[in-house]
Amino acid sequence: MLKIFSDLADVTVFHGLGLAPGSPLGQALHFFVEDTSKIFVLLIVIVFVMGLFRTMLSPEKVRGYIEGKSHGTGYLLAVILGAITPFCSCSSVPLFIGFLEGGIPVGVTMAFLITSPLVNEVAVVILGAVMGWKMTLVYVATGMGIGILGGIFIDRLHMERWVEEYVWKMRLGQANMEDADGSWRARAFYAWGEVRTIVGRIWLYVIMGIGIGAALHGYVPQELFVRYAAADNPLAVPVAVLLGLPLYANATGIIPVAEALLAKGVPIGTVIAFMMSAVGISLPEFILLRKVLKPRFLLFFAGFLTVAFIMVGYLLNAIFV
Repeated sequence: MLKIFSDLADVTVFHGLGLAPGSPLGQALHFFVEDTSKIFVLLIVIVFVMGLFRTMLSPEKVRGYIEGKSHGTGYLLAVILGAITPFCSCSSVPLFIGFLEGGIPVGVTMAFLITSPLVNEVAVVILGAVMGWKMTLVYVATGMGIGILGGIFIDRLHMERWVEEYVWKMRLGQANMEDADGSWRARAFYAWGEVRTIVGRIWLYVIMGIGIGAALHGYVPQELFVRYAAADNPLAVPVAVLLGLPLYANATGIIPVAEALLAKGVPIGTVIAFMMSAVGISLPEFILLRKVLKPRFLLFFAGFLTVAFIMVGYLLNAIFV
């Protein structure tokens, strides 16, 4: 079904503009047209569907699913719900407080917050369509594994002592559920509003990501990546993670860059480590979390994620030789 986007790029670039398929400009423009059309169509459809889903699953319902579960079950449910629930980083503080108020351990809460940005439901579908489901399953499994490990470490180290004191004194009571209009017309209206808001907020980052991917695809020689980013270079993974940290890229926007890197022969572990560092450590989310977490907690959080991304990169490079 997605071949239609490749055909569209063929007609536009090779027949319409008359560029040679093997030329650098032809390859770059073909990549740009195909990925732009494909990603934006998928983005609009998926955000609309997830908008409908969100009208049926409030943060209070998510808290209710996890509340009262054992630690083991709680970690598993937290990462699953973190992967499928469409909450943005601005929801992190109210979610954090709401989870603690419900008696959910800090580690289980953090497992949710670690997984939620890493395994973005919109990006997962686009990742599968662009780069294949094998790569997507590896990405989802490692992202959820990092969430569970992070939660276990945080509980074992009793890091609840590094939560701001006022959080423990808050008693918000049962969150007020909005008397929302439950008709399908209202749900569709809300979902379309989500499309306008999210696509309007990230479209430029997606275009920038596709543009970088197109430049890499068309103009950067494969030999360069083979020489400096091969699996036998021990510094390739940590350098990729450090390069991704300051990007704070949208998960959807980083996919075309990762696609181009894979096509150039960069190992899958290095690419996934780069993607995770670019989307998993968000400066706005850290600023919001500072309202409820002490600096030591945030330093541990950032350090754990950085080390985890590097270890995932080495592990996957060793497995997928």
